[in-house]
Amino acid sequence: MSGEFEMSLMGELQFFLGLQIKQGPEGTFVHQAMYTRDILKKFDIGDSKPMTTPMSTNTALDADEDGEAVDQKEFRGMIGSLLYLTATKPNIQFAVCLCVRYQASPRTSHRQAVKRIFRYLKFTPELGLWYSLGSSLFLRGFSDADHAGCWIDRKSTSSTCQLLGTSLVSWSSRKEASVSLSTTEAECIAAASCCSQLLWMKISALAKNPVLHSRTKHIDVRSHFLRDHYEKGNIDLVHVASENQLPDIFTKPLEFGAFVRLRGELGVTGWRYVDNALIKGEIESQWIGLIALLV
Repeated sequence: MSGEFEMSLMGELQFFLGLQIKQGPEGTFVHQAMYTRDILKKFDIGDSKPMTTPMSTNTALDADEDGEAVDQKEFRGMIGSLLYLTATKPNIQFAVCLCVRYQASPRTSHRQAVKRIFRYLKFTPELGLWYSLGSSLFLRGFSDADHAGCWIDRKSTSSTCQLLGTSLVSWSSRKEASVSLSTTEAECIAAASCCSQLLWMKISALAKNPVLHSRTKHIDVRSHFLRDHYEKGNIDLVHVASENQLPDIFTKPLEFGAFVRLRGELGVTGWRYVDNALIKGEIESQWIGLIALLV
């Protein structure tokens, strides 16, 4: 590149478009702690009580047409700020995507749900993604679906995540366009989406295959698609027990224990500096003494 462009040595990358990058001998940590604190201050969350999860397990948002309307501009600004944070905080992906649906006519209940996410961020501003230097190049994918999870229209939410070794490199959480008639159909839709993403990551030319198009709706196409690539040896299909399904964090609100465990499995962690050395340190141990103050 230096042969084509005028370049200067500026040192190790530490900050880029709101992303903070810390590199150490064991890997790279990408986070948005500074950006998180800025938006907490911008939307006046400083005095609010912190929360241990971004969404309560009994949350049931709907259009709430009889509810009090709130400032649409402010609501969209809050949503936009949160969407940018999902680049390094995939653990808030589901909660943010659920709130996004009500941008056209936000109500007090919707703003309260968004404020809950901000209160969670106040509790975990330092969390980010960890990419281990010693991670293998083995590509793994997880898929799951919350069949008929939306109580309004009974559409399913499908989610996938892809890891290179232990490093999370891709994830998605999406409400399906049509109603799945069975759990099998919902799971197959999610599995096909996960498989197509894995194959695209392995061989980008496969993205041109119309079978991989996101608008393919027929379960028989998806099942044959999965079977074909399984028989060719391109993928290996393995059943994963419910408690070990990483995409659960993208499909539904979770209790604190399950939420923290899955978040850690995705490589979302915290860091601290000791004697100017980058030391990996999960902050969960510090939370035990705080739970009584937060509940």
